[in-house]
Amino acid sequence: MPLADIFDKFPDRRYIMFGGKGGLGKTTFSAAAAYYLAKKGKKVLVFSVDPQASLTDIFRKDIFGKGPTEIMPNLYAQEIDADHRVKEYQQEIRQKILDMYGMDKIPEEIESYIQAAAAEPAMEESAIFDEVVDIVIKGGYDYYIYDLVPLGHALYYLSMASVYDAWISKITGLREQMREYDQVAAVMRREKELDEDAILNELIYIKGRINKSSSILTDKQKTAFFFVLTAEEMIIKDTLKAAELFAKFDVPLSGYIINRVLPVSLKNQNIPEYLKNRLDMQEHYLKVIDTTFGKEILASVPEMERDVTGLPMIEKMAKAMFGEF
Repeated sequence: MPLADIFDKFPDRRYIMFGGKGGLGKTTFSAAAAYYLAKKGKKVLVFSVDPQASLTDIFRKDIFGKGPTEIMPNLYAQEIDADHRVKEYQQEIRQKILDMYGMDKIPEEIESYIQAAAAEPAMEESAIFDEVVDIVIKGGYDYYIYDLVPLGHALYYLSMASVYDAWISKITGLREQMREYDQVAAVMRREKELDEDAILNELIYIKGRINKSSSILTDKQKTAFFFVLTAEEMIIKDTLKAAELFAKFDVPLSGYIINRVLPVSLKNQNIPEYLKNRLDMQEHYLKVIDTTFGKEILASVPEMERDVTGLPMIEKMAKAMFGEF
């Protein structure tokens, strides 16, 4: 089934992801798919969950940390400023501590802990994940296109939802038990019922946000995940392994897209031996891909003559992926 038919046949699949190893063209495909859908009259937000995002470069417009930015009619792009989000986290934590414990100032040892926690490598991913949850919950777009990080980090990102959910469920359960004991003690002492548990409410709120976001990622009716690969042995092997791992997270796989296919017509021209060898290798591995993935191959995209940056080249890439529109 051609790639365009997937979008036409399954209009409810509004959450689109392109996955694969680094450097294969995921960001380019994300931008091109967003362009295609925008031209079809759909309001689209393409956003990066990669700290090393390059949507700014592709669209030739500085969008980093500026929220959803209009690129053209119907097309909006966003690069998340994780550092800014982490600073917001820190301030929220400080304020909650002050409010919950009636303090006027954060104790020095707690402030040191807040600063140290913000420097943890996982904090950046957590900040991006939380921003994505915000994006999804706010709504307002027909399509959301995730510009994912490379495979290893993408698996980590996808697993964060289940890890957070399990952790918060456990903490919430313990908190509820503690509250029951406190309530019984209060009744026995003939005291009034306990005030509403602010910590428990906060945990329930966070859990609800995470569940809403993670449920989208694994919803076969709403989500389409496409693997990007090239005609190379290691890429094919890594893609197969990744597809198995993603399946364990119940991510709905819609198909595969081959990128950077050199034109076969070059073989009939006077070209260097190096290029002939590359074409022979490509021919072999395209057959391997066809045998391995078969009808799940949705598009074969040629190598472009130059970098895909700016709307004219993005349009050209979109037509290579989806056909004329």
